[in-house]
Amino acid sequence: MTIRESFEELEMELLSPYASYSRHSRGRRRHEEECDVRTVYQRDRDRILHSKAFRRMKDKTQVFLSPQGDHYRNRLTHTLEVSQIARTIAKALRLNEDLVEAIALGHDLGHTPFGHAGEKVLDTICPLGFAHYKQSVRVVERLEKRGEGLNLTWEVLDGIRNHRTAGSPSTLEGQIVRYCDKIAYIHHDMDDAERAGIISEDNIPITIRMLLGYTTRERLNTFIHDIIRNSQGRDRITMSPEIEEGMRDLRSIMFQDVYLNPVAKKEEEKACNMIEKLYEYYSSHETAMSQEYVELIQNGEEKERVVCDYISGMTDQFSINKFREIYIPKGWEVY
Repeated sequence: MTIRESFEELEMELLSPYASYSRHSRGRRRHEEECDVRTVYQRDRDRILHSKAFRRMKDKTQVFLSPQGDHYRNRLTHTLEVSQIARTIAKALRLNEDLVEAIALGHDLGHTPFGHAGEKVLDTICPLGFAHYKQSVRVVERLEKRGEGLNLTWEVLDGIRNHRTAGSPSTLEGQIVRYCDKIAYIHHDMDDAERAGIISEDNIPITIRMLLGYTTRERLNTFIHDIIRNSQGRDRITMSPEIEEGMRDLRSIMFQDVYLNPVAKKEEEKACNMIEKLYEYYSSHETAMSQEYVELIQNGEEKERVVCDYISGMTDQFSINKFREIYIPKGWEVY
């Protein structure tokens, strides 16, 4: 018996009957020989972790555009926090932690520079539309490894595709990540906003604080415990109605006081204009993109989609540098 097979046996013995067993995965689009050490979901996690798109998230905006401080979250730290919260819940419910981790690490791979602002611009200007959850799937299916993709399992792809609020994941592990994405950004975005002086605990109505907790730490603890209590022994992941309503109320406060706050978003219009200009430029100068993207167009991909691929894959600073290179004149130098 291989190490992988022994892991699979342990899953069958220890995990909940509602868990997604590695042995029962619906498989990959392209057949591969099994690893003798890792289960299919462990391999997926590793492939995502070693991908170029994963590394680029460290220089992509979460909420605050180019914050002046070392402790503000970025897209990568958000992803890691989602993963850790989700693994805590999965362990408590005896679900598949490896599947949860793979989905969590991959759920935002398709995010644009400058957060949701960049996403909205591309969705508006591109006739094919743009959504980061669809782009995350495209990254792992088409863009990584020069067009080969990562060949992930069906369950991981389903979890990534359905992590948005309107999504409907097929596995309980995917349902955990869907909840934890919201829990994580509400938790850490409020923490960052408090650090920036944009919001304080006094902005949260006392009724919500009495229900959820008086600090970001207490509220995170409330959310996690509530999901565990209400999901144990059940075939779906859920929260109690009152806590879920409290989470929605807290999210509404975040939109009102943080996400749409002119102080937090004062540079966002500039970033949006920059993304729009980059899209216009590369739409008429497609050969100026990296060769792997040029090859996608040559192989029959729609130019508009590939331009979105290129721009959404940029980090904040890379897009700024490209804009400067294209649109800002350089001083004349004598050699």
